[in-house]
Amino acid sequence: MTTDKLEPAPPDAGMPMPSSDAGITKKPIEAHPAGRVRHGRWMQILRGLALSVYLNTCVVIIFATQVLGAPLYWINREMFYAYIALTKQSFALTIITMTQWWGPTTVRISGDASVAGQITKTPDGLVQFNFPERMVMIANHQIYTDWVYLWWAGYANSPSMHGHIYIILKESLKYIPVVGWGMMFYGFIFMSRKMATDQPRLAYRLNKLKIPRTGAHGKKYLDPVWLLLFPEGTNLSGNGRRKSAAWAAKSGLRDPEHVMLPRSTGIYFCLRELKGTMDYIYDCTVAYEGIPRGKYGEQYFTLSSTYFQGRPPKSVNFHWRRFRMDEIPLEDQAEFDAWLRERWYEKDALMETYMSTGRFPPLENDKAAAADYIETEVRTKHWFEFTQIFVVIAAFGLIVRSVLNAWSKFWV
Repeated sequence: MTTDKLEPAPPDAGMPMPSSDAGITKKPIEAHPAGRVRHGRWMQILRGLALSVYLNTCVVIIFATQVLGAPLYWINREMFYAYIALTKQSFALTIITMTQWWGPTTVRISGDASVAGQITKTPDGLVQFNFPERMVMIANHQIYTDWVYLWWAGYANSPSMHGHIYIILKESLKYIPVVGWGMMFYGFIFMSRKMATDQPRLAYRLNKLKIPRTGAHGKKYLDPVWLLLFPEGTNLSGNGRRKSAAWAAKSGLRDPEHVMLPRSTGIYFCLRELKGTMDYIYDCTVAYEGIPRGKYGEQYFTLSSTYFQGRPPKSVNFHWRRFRMDEIPLEDQAEFDAWLRERWYEKDALMETYMSTGRFPPLENDKAAAADYIETEVRTKHWFEFTQIFVVIAAFGLIVRSVLNAWSKFWV
């Protein structure tokens, strides 16, 4: 993980500079969507160190837990995959608690009629999603940490799906020591962005997601899977927007204003491979409060801003829709290209609504008393849940200690 250089804003950051007596007006300093820097240089350094210690400790512990369980792969495959799902839950708890403690933010959720009744607020102020156990999830890609908030949605689902998230990543990430190796245990899919190279490995990984398991009494079942895809291929930026505009001009297409044109080849291949084993695509449109029109989230919500300076997004906004897989044109790629592009134009219109009003369209629900939006926060249901991360290693340590004590007594 990389962090931005810690540069606290000057005392008047976010405020216009007054005119001098000579009549020269200094250029106003642009306000940050999350307000002023809340922590000075030394506090930022301390927060950075604390976060680094917590994150790296958890990552090392989780990887060690994975290594301890690796022999299960040759003993019992089903037990192995269940064990790895628990370690994936541990990583989800790591990033959720990291966000809860260092970068707390409000999440505002709405959706159209296709998800009516599937998003509810719980008595403790959290949200519960009732999405299926097997689905493809797609979203526009605003900033690098989009996947953190979407992984949290898996945690908030009933049943919880944070142990069954699968993400497609750049191939280079798997070589990061410990973190990359851990993601390989998770069954994440690494791509070189060359379809000739990627297609065989993608087919291999997707095939693993549709292999039936044998449960009690010999009953066959499919593992829970949430496959997260960002069809734009990268997060929204000035360079990405220029490429999208150039592609639109070259192809004679309308270039959207708030999102980039999606790339259909990868998602088309995934949907074709998974057809018949999943019923729905869930589409999430993501927006961050306060980003000015024509600007990009990556300019404001860096890792440094979010976790060190105390300037996380004031709110992360989700608008959900659902599409049936059997209603999507998957027999012809040109038809699918057009289908996906229309969904992205609709997404662009949703973003325009958000930019103009500060809200997505309200939640369409089948309950008359339901609120227009559900507001909650990224946090765990119980404060002690993060201790799950250390359970296996702690138990292993106790077992080793007991064995060594028994061994020493035997030889005394």
